[in-house]
Amino acid sequence: MSDVIASARGLGKMYRLGSPDGLQARYNTLRESIVGALRRPFRRRREHREDFWAIRDVSFDVQRGDVLGIIGRNGAGKSTLLKILSRITDPTEGEAYLLGRVGSLLEVGTGFHPELSGRENIYLNGSILGMKRSEIARQFDEIVAFAEVEKFIDTPVKFYSSGMYTRLAFAVAAHLEPEILIVDEVLAVGDADFQKKCLGKMSDIARGGRTVFFVSHNMAAVERLCNRCLLMEQGSLVVDGSVSEAVGRYLASSRRADGRLNAVGRTYRDPRIAIRDAWLEQRGRPVSSVTETQELALVIETELHAELSYAVEFTLRQQDGLPVATASSGTRPIQEFNGRNGDVHTLRCSLPPLTLAKGDYSFDLMLSIPYVTVLESIESAIGFTVDSSAVGESHWSFTQAERRGCFYLDVEYSGRVSSTLARATHGDKVLDGSP
Repeated sequence: MSDVIASARGLGKMYRLGSPDGLQARYNTLRESIVGALRRPFRRRREHREDFWAIRDVSFDVQRGDVLGIIGRNGAGKSTLLKILSRITDPTEGEAYLLGRVGSLLEVGTGFHPELSGRENIYLNGSILGMKRSEIARQFDEIVAFAEVEKFIDTPVKFYSSGMYTRLAFAVAAHLEPEILIVDEVLAVGDADFQKKCLGKMSDIARGGRTVFFVSHNMAAVERLCNRCLLMEQGSLVVDGSVSEAVGRYLASSRRADGRLNAVGRTYRDPRIAIRDAWLEQRGRPVSSVTETQELALVIETELHAELSYAVEFTLRQQDGLPVATASSGTRPIQEFNGRNGDVHTLRCSLPPLTLAKGDYSFDLMLSIPYVTVLESIESAIGFTVDSSAVGESHWSFTQAERRGCFYLDVEYSGRVSSTLARATHGDKVLDGSP
């Protein structure tokens, strides 16, 4: 029997770019209407306006107890979808409904009043969710302990750090017994221990039969937590199915067949410099697939539009998005590259020998002025495949799919016999591991 707790039909959200208000609002306040009327005579007759659909024609059903992952690149429409489901914004077209109490955590401090203390905000949020004071009081100590803010619970939250805000906001959203919990990437603000604790709590919520909507760029967390996944691309829903299917397509979209630069994941761009191209090279030849990982180099081509000194950083990631290793020329001792307007630099970063397991990998690229600012950042800029176990002469089938990690460790083994009988007969004997 179907037990649908959330449903969306033909959802769309349109923003009007170039308009003074930035978006086409369904309702205006009296103040907005008066200000708009006063400004109208002074506007140019012909304003360039463009309709931008953040999401369009999105439809799906969610069963009670589902843990639904929502993934996609920045700007794909994930957060807009959650804001519609949370009733923060109205859709331009279509409709959505959720049955039951909804707890949302879409940004740091969601629903908090900055002048109220942590204690007062807990009770305020519980009241908004329709809970009785006795129900909130029963959960209060557990919320405070989870958030680790005991010393500051009677301090106005405007004095909280972003980490304290996040811990308390998640604790409130997760512990006040919502039938549906909606969580955006905001958990990335917390430290690793806090993220682990949050994932554990969401697992507990799911096991209790409640429903979770989870947006994240951490594919390992999505695979661990979710039983179903939506993949968003440029405002459209392109996959509604298994987690492996959605994650596989998401990771494949970050790779070009020729192994060259894919700038789809660009998250920041400074006009003074640009990454024109990048590729992985082995023994002087561009490669997108390798059978052994010796003599590899990462080649980055940059173009300068101003006089500038900059550093290069890159991160190697597994196919599920987890970082494997990082290198930066901007650490001490700092190695910077200097150039003038119009210069094109070809930077060759020689990699140390890697014994990577079979699987897919990618490099994130970043240019920066060390300790000052990021100039350009591209997620999953270059993808490549390791086609064999890349462990020298070993015949052991060593793959990431077996969840044994991504590196093979070439370890020298030795031992020593220390029993009384062995010493009496042969003396101490060193075991060198040879057959």
